[in-house]
Amino acid sequence: MSENETVETRGEDRVELLVGDTNNDGQPDLWAVDTDGDGKADLFQFDTNGDGKVDITMSDLDQDGTPEEVVDGDGGLPPA
Repeated sequence: MSENETVETRGEDRVELLVGDTNNDGQPDLWAVDTDGDGKADLFQFDTNGDGKVDITMSDLDQDGTPEEVVDGDGGLPPA
């Protein structure tokens, strides 16, 4: 995995279905995103060190709960 990798998604949209603050620091660190408009998350992003930037991105292309791609960084898809 490298910092500049991009991930394939099911679509071109970015609808953030869930944005969470898992460590209670007042900043988002978890994003669940629908990229194809079906109302189901297929892109998951995590800020693991609290710096406000995405550290890990996972793409679940077939929406079976197992990511097909996991990359360092935002996967070319930064949060809004």
